[in-house]
Amino acid sequence: MRQLAAAYLLLISASPALGGTLVVRVVDPAGRPVDDAVVTIEPVGRPAKPALRAGPYRVEQRDMVFHPFVSVVPVGAMVAFPNFDATRHHVYSFSPAKRFELKLFARDQSRSVRFDKAGIIAIGCNIHDRMSAFLFVTNNGWAQRAERGTTMFRDAPSGPSKITVWHPFLRTPSSTVSRTLPLGEGSRAETFVVRLRAPPLHGMDGY
Repeated sequence: MRQLAAAYLLLISASPALGGTLVVRVVDPAGRPVDDAVVTIEPVGRPAKPALRAGPYRVEQRDMVFHPFVSVVPVGAMVAFPNFDATRHHVYSFSPAKRFELKLFARDQSRSVRFDKAGIIAIGCNIHDRMSAFLFVTNNGWAQRAERGTTMFRDAPSGPSKITVWHPFLRTPSSTVSRTLPLGEGSRAETFVVRLRAPPLHGMDGY
């Protein structure tokens, strides 16, 4: 019993204390919101909260485009790739975190892949080069995709934390920018100004 109590106290002390609400805005140099950026929070010296394996997760092929363009999914998630186009698609990825190939499948058919390792998964269609999408696979429960350039974390951790913004077209070697903030109680807003490169002519270029 004492060992269980000690283990519980150790777990509580290692877990990040929750603070207030953190709003992160991602904008370009003209102040326009940047969609599809992924914002993550990593408490310094403490573990992040685990990502929940809720679902379902899907990346649709519709109108010759992958929807959504960027998805955040937890490690271990099963992602479906339904085809709603009148033509067949051949979905694949050469990304180190997950290599896969879903050979030609037709309208109203679907294929699924389990993503069991954290990382960025660049997805393309072997038939239609301009189709591209990205999966941000993570164990971090503080990871969100920006909509209209904004993310909101209502349960942000308290204490020093690294805030990272990732976007597939961000003009940095790692496609990320970061800053460390002393987060505390109450609400806080932070803005990241990022510069994006033009999307590649072919969806998988550079990945």
